[in-house]
Amino acid sequence: MIDLLSIARTEADGGDLLNLLSGLFEPSEVRPEGYSDAVVWQGGNHDGVVNPVAHSLTDAYALLGTIAAVDILGLPFYAVPMWSQYRHDTKLASLGWFGNMPCTSVKWSTAGDAYVNDGNGNKVVVMGKSANAPLRTQAGVYCNVRPYGPITVVRCMPCLPYSQDRDKFVVDDSGIVHSEMNTPGIQMAYANRLFLKMVNDSGHLGRVAMKPTQAMEDGINAGLHSWLLKGTKFEVGRRYAVDPYEEHKERIDRIISLLPSNFKDGMENWGGRIEQHISDTNYGLLIWDLIEKRDTIVLATDLDGDRLTDLLADISDPLRAFGDKVVQHVGKNVNMWDAWSEMGYTTGNGRDMTSVMHRMDGPPIHEQTLGSADAMLLRLLDGDESLGGTKRPYDPRIHFVLMRDAYIDANPGNSELRNWLDSSLDVFDGIYGENRPGFLEGYKALKEAITPWGS
Repeated sequence: MIDLLSIARTEADGGDLLNLLSGLFEPSEVRPEGYSDAVVWQGGNHDGVVNPVAHSLTDAYALLGTIAAVDILGLPFYAVPMWSQYRHDTKLASLGWFGNMPCTSVKWSTAGDAYVNDGNGNKVVVMGKSANAPLRTQAGVYCNVRPYGPITVVRCMPCLPYSQDRDKFVVDDSGIVHSEMNTPGIQMAYANRLFLKMVNDSGHLGRVAMKPTQAMEDGINAGLHSWLLKGTKFEVGRRYAVDPYEEHKERIDRIISLLPSNFKDGMENWGGRIEQHISDTNYGLLIWDLIEKRDTIVLATDLDGDRLTDLLADISDPLRAFGDKVVQHVGKNVNMWDAWSEMGYTTGNGRDMTSVMHRMDGPPIHEQTLGSADAMLLRLLDGDESLGGTKRPYDPRIHFVLMRDAYIDANPGNSELRNWLDSSLDVFDGIYGENRPGFLEGYKALKEAITPWGS
């Protein structure tokens, strides 16, 4: 059994977490290309049968839950230190190490508002905040894909509608806030193509959530989408009044000239139905698609995609709560959770939502979409996870769900591994029922109930 509480206290106290974790894992000879100085550890059962997955060791419960899960499962893995203090100390170099690992990987949530030591005894906000944007840039991420229930959101990256360059970010004497964005157009083209491929392959309805009427960057993105549609068999229902490709043709053609000459090869046979919407309307449409169980794929820019997936994660609980009010109003005794399932809905409370970041080169990065649960960890350290019975302890299920997805992705066709992962998740669900155990108690119970891989 790993002393998880000691790890949590060391992190919270600003102690030497690097030294502590170095004693848990072995140094690995595997390095990302071009990063010979990268710190990479390994653990688990490297049996040559299962391809390893790389984990980012980040912050709070994201860190603690990952260490617990890899210990319980015993699968082969690599680990890259990436918690707040270490990101700061390495001036974000560890992001490049993790983002370029030559294997399928899992990026666990990072704390964005953490205070760290600046090396001179002062507390400062961690460099890069959550570091999501620089990680995606260094890893060459062009989009992430988040499926939940009948809806999948394809979110262009790093298509960030806010300042990315601190040196160019100023507030002038007249109070005008000036910022500068630098969005790689090539990545936008790849995200658009993946979206269309997913619509073609799945037969699902494709919705485009952009705002070319107001945002110039959205005009470029929507224009790339329009260019990709040309010469295909896609049927476009709702269509932008002005073709954004024609409006921004000279600018978009500069991006097109940088794409591989065979970029559209085969797309002449792609087809499906596409609806082009102003991004704002997709929030309401998403709720309707969920209610009507309509299989839908949505293409959105980074900010809108983030908000759409937050809504997708959160909306089911309010819908069930409203359903409770309705059945109470009509005098019926109905359990809405049971009714939700009986009616064919599959979305829970968002804690099982997964995400996959696609890279220009290399295998994908699976991503935890929840926060690092800093406040919940403080309750564990205070000895009262339930806060006097008013809160439930941390639910580490996402660690097992995401690891299952990542290992299946990294080991296609390995039915033995898939079955073992599924049975391990069943064991987890048996222990973490309605009466959720405390984190340390749950860790102990899972260690006793799950036989590690290869044992």
